Amino acid sequence: MDLLYFTLLTSILIFIHESGHFVFAKFFGVKVITFSIGFGPKILRLRGKETEYCVGLLPFGGFVKMLEEAKGTEAIPPEDAKRTFEAQALWKRVVIVLAGPAMNVVFPVALYTSVFLEDRTFPAPNVGVVTPGRTAEGKLVPGDRILSVDGQDVETFPDVQRIVSQRAGVPVRFVVERDGKQVEVQVTPADELVERSEVQRELDVVEHVARVGIMPNFPAPVIGVPRSDSPAYRAGLRTFDRITAINGKKVDRFLDLIDALAKNRGDTVVLAYLRPVPVPAAGGLCDIAVMDPGAVTLTPMPRESAGTEENADARAKDVLLRSGIEGSDMYVAFVPPGSGEWKAGLRAGDRITQLDGVPQRYWPAMAEELLRDPNRMHALEWTRGGQPMAGNFQLRKEQWVDEFSQRHERHVFLTTHWSPNAPPAMVKNPNLISYSLRGAFEETVNVIKFITVGFWRILQGRVSLASVSGPITMYDVAGQAGAKGTRDFVWAMAVISINVGLVNLLPIPVLDGGHLVFLALEAIKKRPLSLRAREVSSLVGMSVLFVLMMVAFKNDVERRWDVIVGQIREIFG
Repeated sequence: MDLLYFTLLTSILIFIHESGHFVFAKFFGVKVITFSIGFGPKILRLRGKETEYCVGLLPFGGFVKMLEEAKGTEAIPPEDAKRTFEAQALWKRVVIVLAGPAMNVVFPVALYTSVFLEDRTFPAPNVGVVTPGRTAEGKLVPGDRILSVDGQDVETFPDVQRIVSQRAGVPVRFVVERDGKQVEVQVTPADELVERSEVQRELDVVEHVARVGIMPNFPAPVIGVPRSDSPAYRAGLRTFDRITAINGKKVDRFLDLIDALAKNRGDTVVLAYLRPVPVPAAGGLCDIAVMDPGAVTLTPMPRESAGTEENADARAKDVLLRSGIEGSDMYVAFVPPGSGEWKAGLRAGDRITQLDGVPQRYWPAMAEELLRDPNRMHALEWTRGGQPMAGNFQLRKEQWVDEFSQRHERHVFLTTHWSPNAPPAMVKNPNLISYSLRGAFEETVNVIKFITVGFWRILQGRVSLASVSGPITMYDVAGQAGAKGTRDFVWAMAVISINVGLVNLLPIPVLDGGHLVFLALEAIKKRPLSLRAREVSSLVGMSVLFVLMMVAFKNDVERRWDVIVGQIREIFG
């Protein structure tokens, strides 16, 4: 199947590239003699009115052979004298040459559009989580439904993100629905640097994105029980129990559980739950837990005042005080044995309270803070059954050399929590076509920028030539993407297509970029380069291209050497 995916990918991209040259050559009246996909022996030939269409055995390229001026003893019929490539105006020849790479760059817009057309639903514009310490804290609260942002009505959460991302440092007016009423608040998005991958960090490519610190996902009703003397603990509830119903009424979100318990005046309620129970895994390769159902009767302490708290945080504090129930976010689910955290005394079930003397309320924010200063010794405080504990630890450093011979190091915080999200409320994408086209153009531009920066970094010597890949890597990428499904295959084809288009624009003779250089020199000198100059340049270009191909092939073989050796041993015993 890998061979099929590779052949399909390369054939489509070659066809797209050569079609650009072919279509514009025909449009300008140039006679096209041969249109070929692939090299080597022909496995298919079709003869048109004046053009022969061929498919070669080796799917590593293609060509469009146009009628050229007579060379040596060759003669051109008088009726075709004006149909040669050289007979065309200079700007027409530039368009014909440029059309191939341009098609490789434009084609991904259609590919990405087809991918984005699958995004038919999006999360509703609800506030599920407000990140502590971000600008939305204290202004937007979980449960808010955003109606408009700066006067623009929003129907999906991505609509909110799109508007906010462009307003760094500028106060933004949110109109939200809260407890059945419309509330207006003003939040100033903060500018953040976003690094999307290890490769981007290597290329120093980052994005500036404005955010306010909200997410659409609501935490599931997984609870933490911090004290052994609380009503929840005495009733039989434990940390990481997932509440499924209260008095027979289904509970899907932690927010709904808090709201229900906040209204309680001290009456006994029945809570149904699912409890993760570890089970032995075969070979010890992974940790497995089954969800064991159960039910308890809980009697919260009576409320001292009538009515419920209007503020969501106040309601959560009230429920914690009277019932002993809170969210599971800051509770440790797993500590790697032998890690710095383990040596400090941290164990599963502990509740982290402070890091370096700063109270902690949100696990991702704590992990982010750790990675900001990874080399220092950190002071951690936590509770176990309500009893305070403390210890010091340092993040573990990992070092490795990647397939491009680049050295990397990173610090890791492998201690984890368990705070799953409830399924978000989804709404229909109201502007599917415009959303898909806009996303396709933006993604195409982003890939062009990324690949261009990659070329520049190689020229600067900041990225090794070991990062250059060849057909073997493309074979692997095509096979892996195809195995994952149509969406991944189309996405990979789009990226490779842009890569092919930009590589063809490199100013190397025999590539389209080299031809454009010849045409530029012709425009400057007011006459074409001599045949001898073009032949010598082409010979140099072929040599450069051959060296690059050998480097790429060498890199491919080195990356897959173990696999190649294994396959040879398998074949020859």
